[in-house]
Amino acid sequence: MKKWYALFASCLFASYVLAQSTEVSVYVSNAQQTAVKDAKVTLHNSSAHTDAYGTAVLKNIPLGNDVLTVHAPGYADYEKHIQITASNKHIHVKLKPEVTELKTVEINSNSQNIRKSSEARSIDVIDQRFVQQHLGGSLMQTLDRLPGISNIGIGSGQSKPLIRGLGFNRVVVVDKGIKHEGQQWGADHGLEIDQFAAGEIEVIKGPSSFLYGADAIGGAINLKPINIAMEQGLGGSVNLIGKSNNNHYGTSINLFGSNKKWFFDSRLTYQNYADYRVPTDTVYVYDFAVGLHQHRLRNTAGRETGLHLSSGYIGERFKTSLHASNSYAKSGFFANAHGLEPRRVDQALHDRSNRDLLSPYQRVNHFKLISRTEFIHTNSKTEVELGFQRNFRQEFNHYVNHGYMPPIYPVDMSIPKHLEREYDKFIYSGNLKHSFSLHHHHLQIGLNTDHQDNSISGWSFLIPGFQQLNTGLFVYDKYVVNHQLILHGALRYDYGHVQFERYDDWFTSEQKEGNTTTIERLTRAASFSRDFNSFVWSAGMNYNPGKLGLKVNIGKSFRMPIAKELAANGVNYHYFSYEKGNANLNAEVAYQADLGISYTEKQWAISFSPFYNYFPNYIYLNPTPYHDYYYGAGNQVFEYTQSRVMRYGAELKVNYQLLPSLSSEILGEYLYSEQLSGGKKGFTLPFSPAPSALLNLTWLPRLSDQLHHSYLSVDYRLTASQNNIVPPEKKTPGYQVVNVQMGTTLNVSKQMFELNLQVQNLLNAKYLNHTSFYRLIELPEASRNIILSIKMPFKIK
Repeated sequence: MKKWYALFASCLFASYVLAQSTEVSVYVSNAQQTAVKDAKVTLHNSSAHTDAYGTAVLKNIPLGNDVLTVHAPGYADYEKHIQITASNKHIHVKLKPEVTELKTVEINSNSQNIRKSSEARSIDVIDQRFVQQHLGGSLMQTLDRLPGISNIGIGSGQSKPLIRGLGFNRVVVVDKGIKHEGQQWGADHGLEIDQFAAGEIEVIKGPSSFLYGADAIGGAINLKPINIAMEQGLGGSVNLIGKSNNNHYGTSINLFGSNKKWFFDSRLTYQNYADYRVPTDTVYVYDFAVGLHQHRLRNTAGRETGLHLSSGYIGERFKTSLHASNSYAKSGFFANAHGLEPRRVDQALHDRSNRDLLSPYQRVNHFKLISRTEFIHTNSKTEVELGFQRNFRQEFNHYVNHGYMPPIYPVDMSIPKHLEREYDKFIYSGNLKHSFSLHHHHLQIGLNTDHQDNSISGWSFLIPGFQQLNTGLFVYDKYVVNHQLILHGALRYDYGHVQFERYDDWFTSEQKEGNTTTIERLTRAASFSRDFNSFVWSAGMNYNPGKLGLKVNIGKSFRMPIAKELAANGVNYHYFSYEKGNANLNAEVAYQADLGISYTEKQWAISFSPFYNYFPNYIYLNPTPYHDYYYGAGNQVFEYTQSRVMRYGAELKVNYQLLPSLSSEILGEYLYSEQLSGGKKGFTLPFSPAPSALLNLTWLPRLSDQLHHSYLSVDYRLTASQNNIVPPEKKTPGYQVVNVQMGTTLNVSKQMFELNLQVQNLLNAKYLNHTSFYRLIELPEASRNIILSIKMPFKIK
């Protein structure tokens, strides 16, 4: 009987204990609300590690007061006394980065380093501090300092990204989860992105099709939203920018606010600049000498505005945000290098003012609306991203007839006389991604889709209107073998459909068949459609045994031909060429292998990233020996074709800490491309960057109690000559350029001022950039440019 009584008492006590305990979930993130995985969470002698979504679940935790501790590599240890109740069993812990000083080296261990060491592809992560210190005329000119990254410069305020020599529709720009869609097929079409509105920026070098879609065959630039810390009240900042070369002035004003659950963020950017200067007084536009007034390029002035609004809700299990933005730019083209008659330019009219905008010029407006929603489950996460974009582009120029176009523009035309071309694109996008953990596997299953509706107008024709549908389904597995070894695998299926509209000339032309001559409106583009599909895959590995880091990635990528490659049939006035598409092109396929090796010591670190690409059917614009004298005004005919292409290269990065406040850096890049078949067998690819190295010396002094984060940095860039070219490119001599950056944070009466000063092209060197839009006309890069930016953050109580 006593045994039964003892057993009954034990069960009763156990029931009481269970009734007085509960299950506690702890969500661990950093200050930017990004989940921290593999963090060790300890509460009442019970421990658990957070999963891929930052959540740890501890069972049978007694109600009452206890001590919660969290330890995660790269973050400061967290310890706090808490009270566990029936209503307080979901806890959010925010970790701060750990700053560790190892003798003479100060290492800031943060989520950026963790992200890079756990990613099989080559990746660089930068933030707004980098943007402020290396501010260029556009985002891509700012990122140009990174090894493997260059840009196709279009004047002082516009540029297009190149990653390892690939650009246009081979590089994807992702803005807040949605693929940015502009008119990126044109060499003279810049990227409609406000660099002040970007938060953390990830630059992924190498094919990334499995995650970002077919166009990421060359890489991706992932622009993340600025993270707003919660419970901050109202705050913001005012940026003031001035540049000497083109008399640029601008501002970017930010206002944000947040409480425990809700936040908003807003930004207004305005920039105004005059014609920019080059270190020469004469340029040669296809052997025709053009004098420059006060070294300025006529009609390269511009105005840019950006408006951004964001709002959202952040809960423990649910997050949602809505982002709206509108970017507008009006900028001129170099008047002496555009159109069929550049010699007819009224130079005296242009030279009266360096800020006026005359023909030729462009107006571009890009509106974007993005919705992001995240559902956080116990061991998984579901993300839904929806986007709408409208890109409206107009190019204006004086009417110039050619072929059978009437010599005088008809007065009854509905198209405005000076509207050379107009492109109007509507884009509807959607992404669905579900992430979950299964033992040591962290899996993602996703769906991406977008629909485009493109219409055209203007008196000049290059590509027809079209509709396009792209959709892709992928699965990605990150298998964490142990804390040193991570394996990656991905599989994706893509399908694309494009439907072209018929286009007939608005004027009549003569057609001769034998002895018969007819007058008719020619069909420049037929109505036709194409379908494309492909499976792509990727496999990789990260191995980090202490000081050594090793990453390997191999895979297959895919890109469907764009509208210009399939259906172009007109004059490109920027390149004085007549371009013809090829409706029978196959989808472009690439096979790649990437290797990354790094080694870190207390005073120095080195990383080396070689890569290899093989394209069995690379699409390129091939110059022919023919000229079109009827419809192309005598310009050389270029036709799109395909060939086998091989590419290889590498990036190098070396850091050495000379003194506690003095460090040095070497950045290097090399690329070799060769066409293995076709009419240009043995030649390289267009816009191939020359080998280059950047030598840097940075001093971080501690000046006074009022001056913080002070720095002085000198970049010395050496670029080799580019003799490996493809017609009609010209060989480009090597050059050396010196840039200087300096800055500090000044505290005056509790007001903080972030001061940044740059001097680009300090020695006013005259040099040619092989990847510049204006390289073909021997136009040198901008002369010395002094850039001053002042950022004044503020807080409203």
